[in-house]
Amino acid sequence: MRVDLLDMLIFLAAVLMSSISQILLKKSAQQEYENKVKEYLNVPVVIAYGLLFCSSFVIVLAYRGIPLNMGPVLEATGYIWVSILGAIFLKEHIKGKKMLGLLVIIIGIFIFNIS
Repeated sequence: MRVDLLDMLIFLAAVLMSSISQILLKKSAQQEYENKVKEYLNVPVVIAYGLLFCSSFVIVLAYRGIPLNMGPVLEATGYIWVSILGAIFLKEHIKGKKMLGLLVIIIGIFIFNIS
């Protein structure tokens, strides 16, 4: 099957949207709320779940132009996005085992694309 570059880019954008939603949810979970309703029904949480829903829908649409075996490989870029976004917005540090894991993911993506 021929890989459509546009669908691959759409898939990667959807993975990025999903990663942004994870960062929003984590940032929201780090805050204190006066009750459970405000904990689950606040603007960042609603936006995050909206992004997650949209990204799932967009990924399904993107599968029309990419082979099924490429999906998990592209989805693995989410780990890279979450790490980068976490370092930027949550001030998390990328060191040691985490850096090694990200490197293994990147190498795996390159190996998959070579074969």
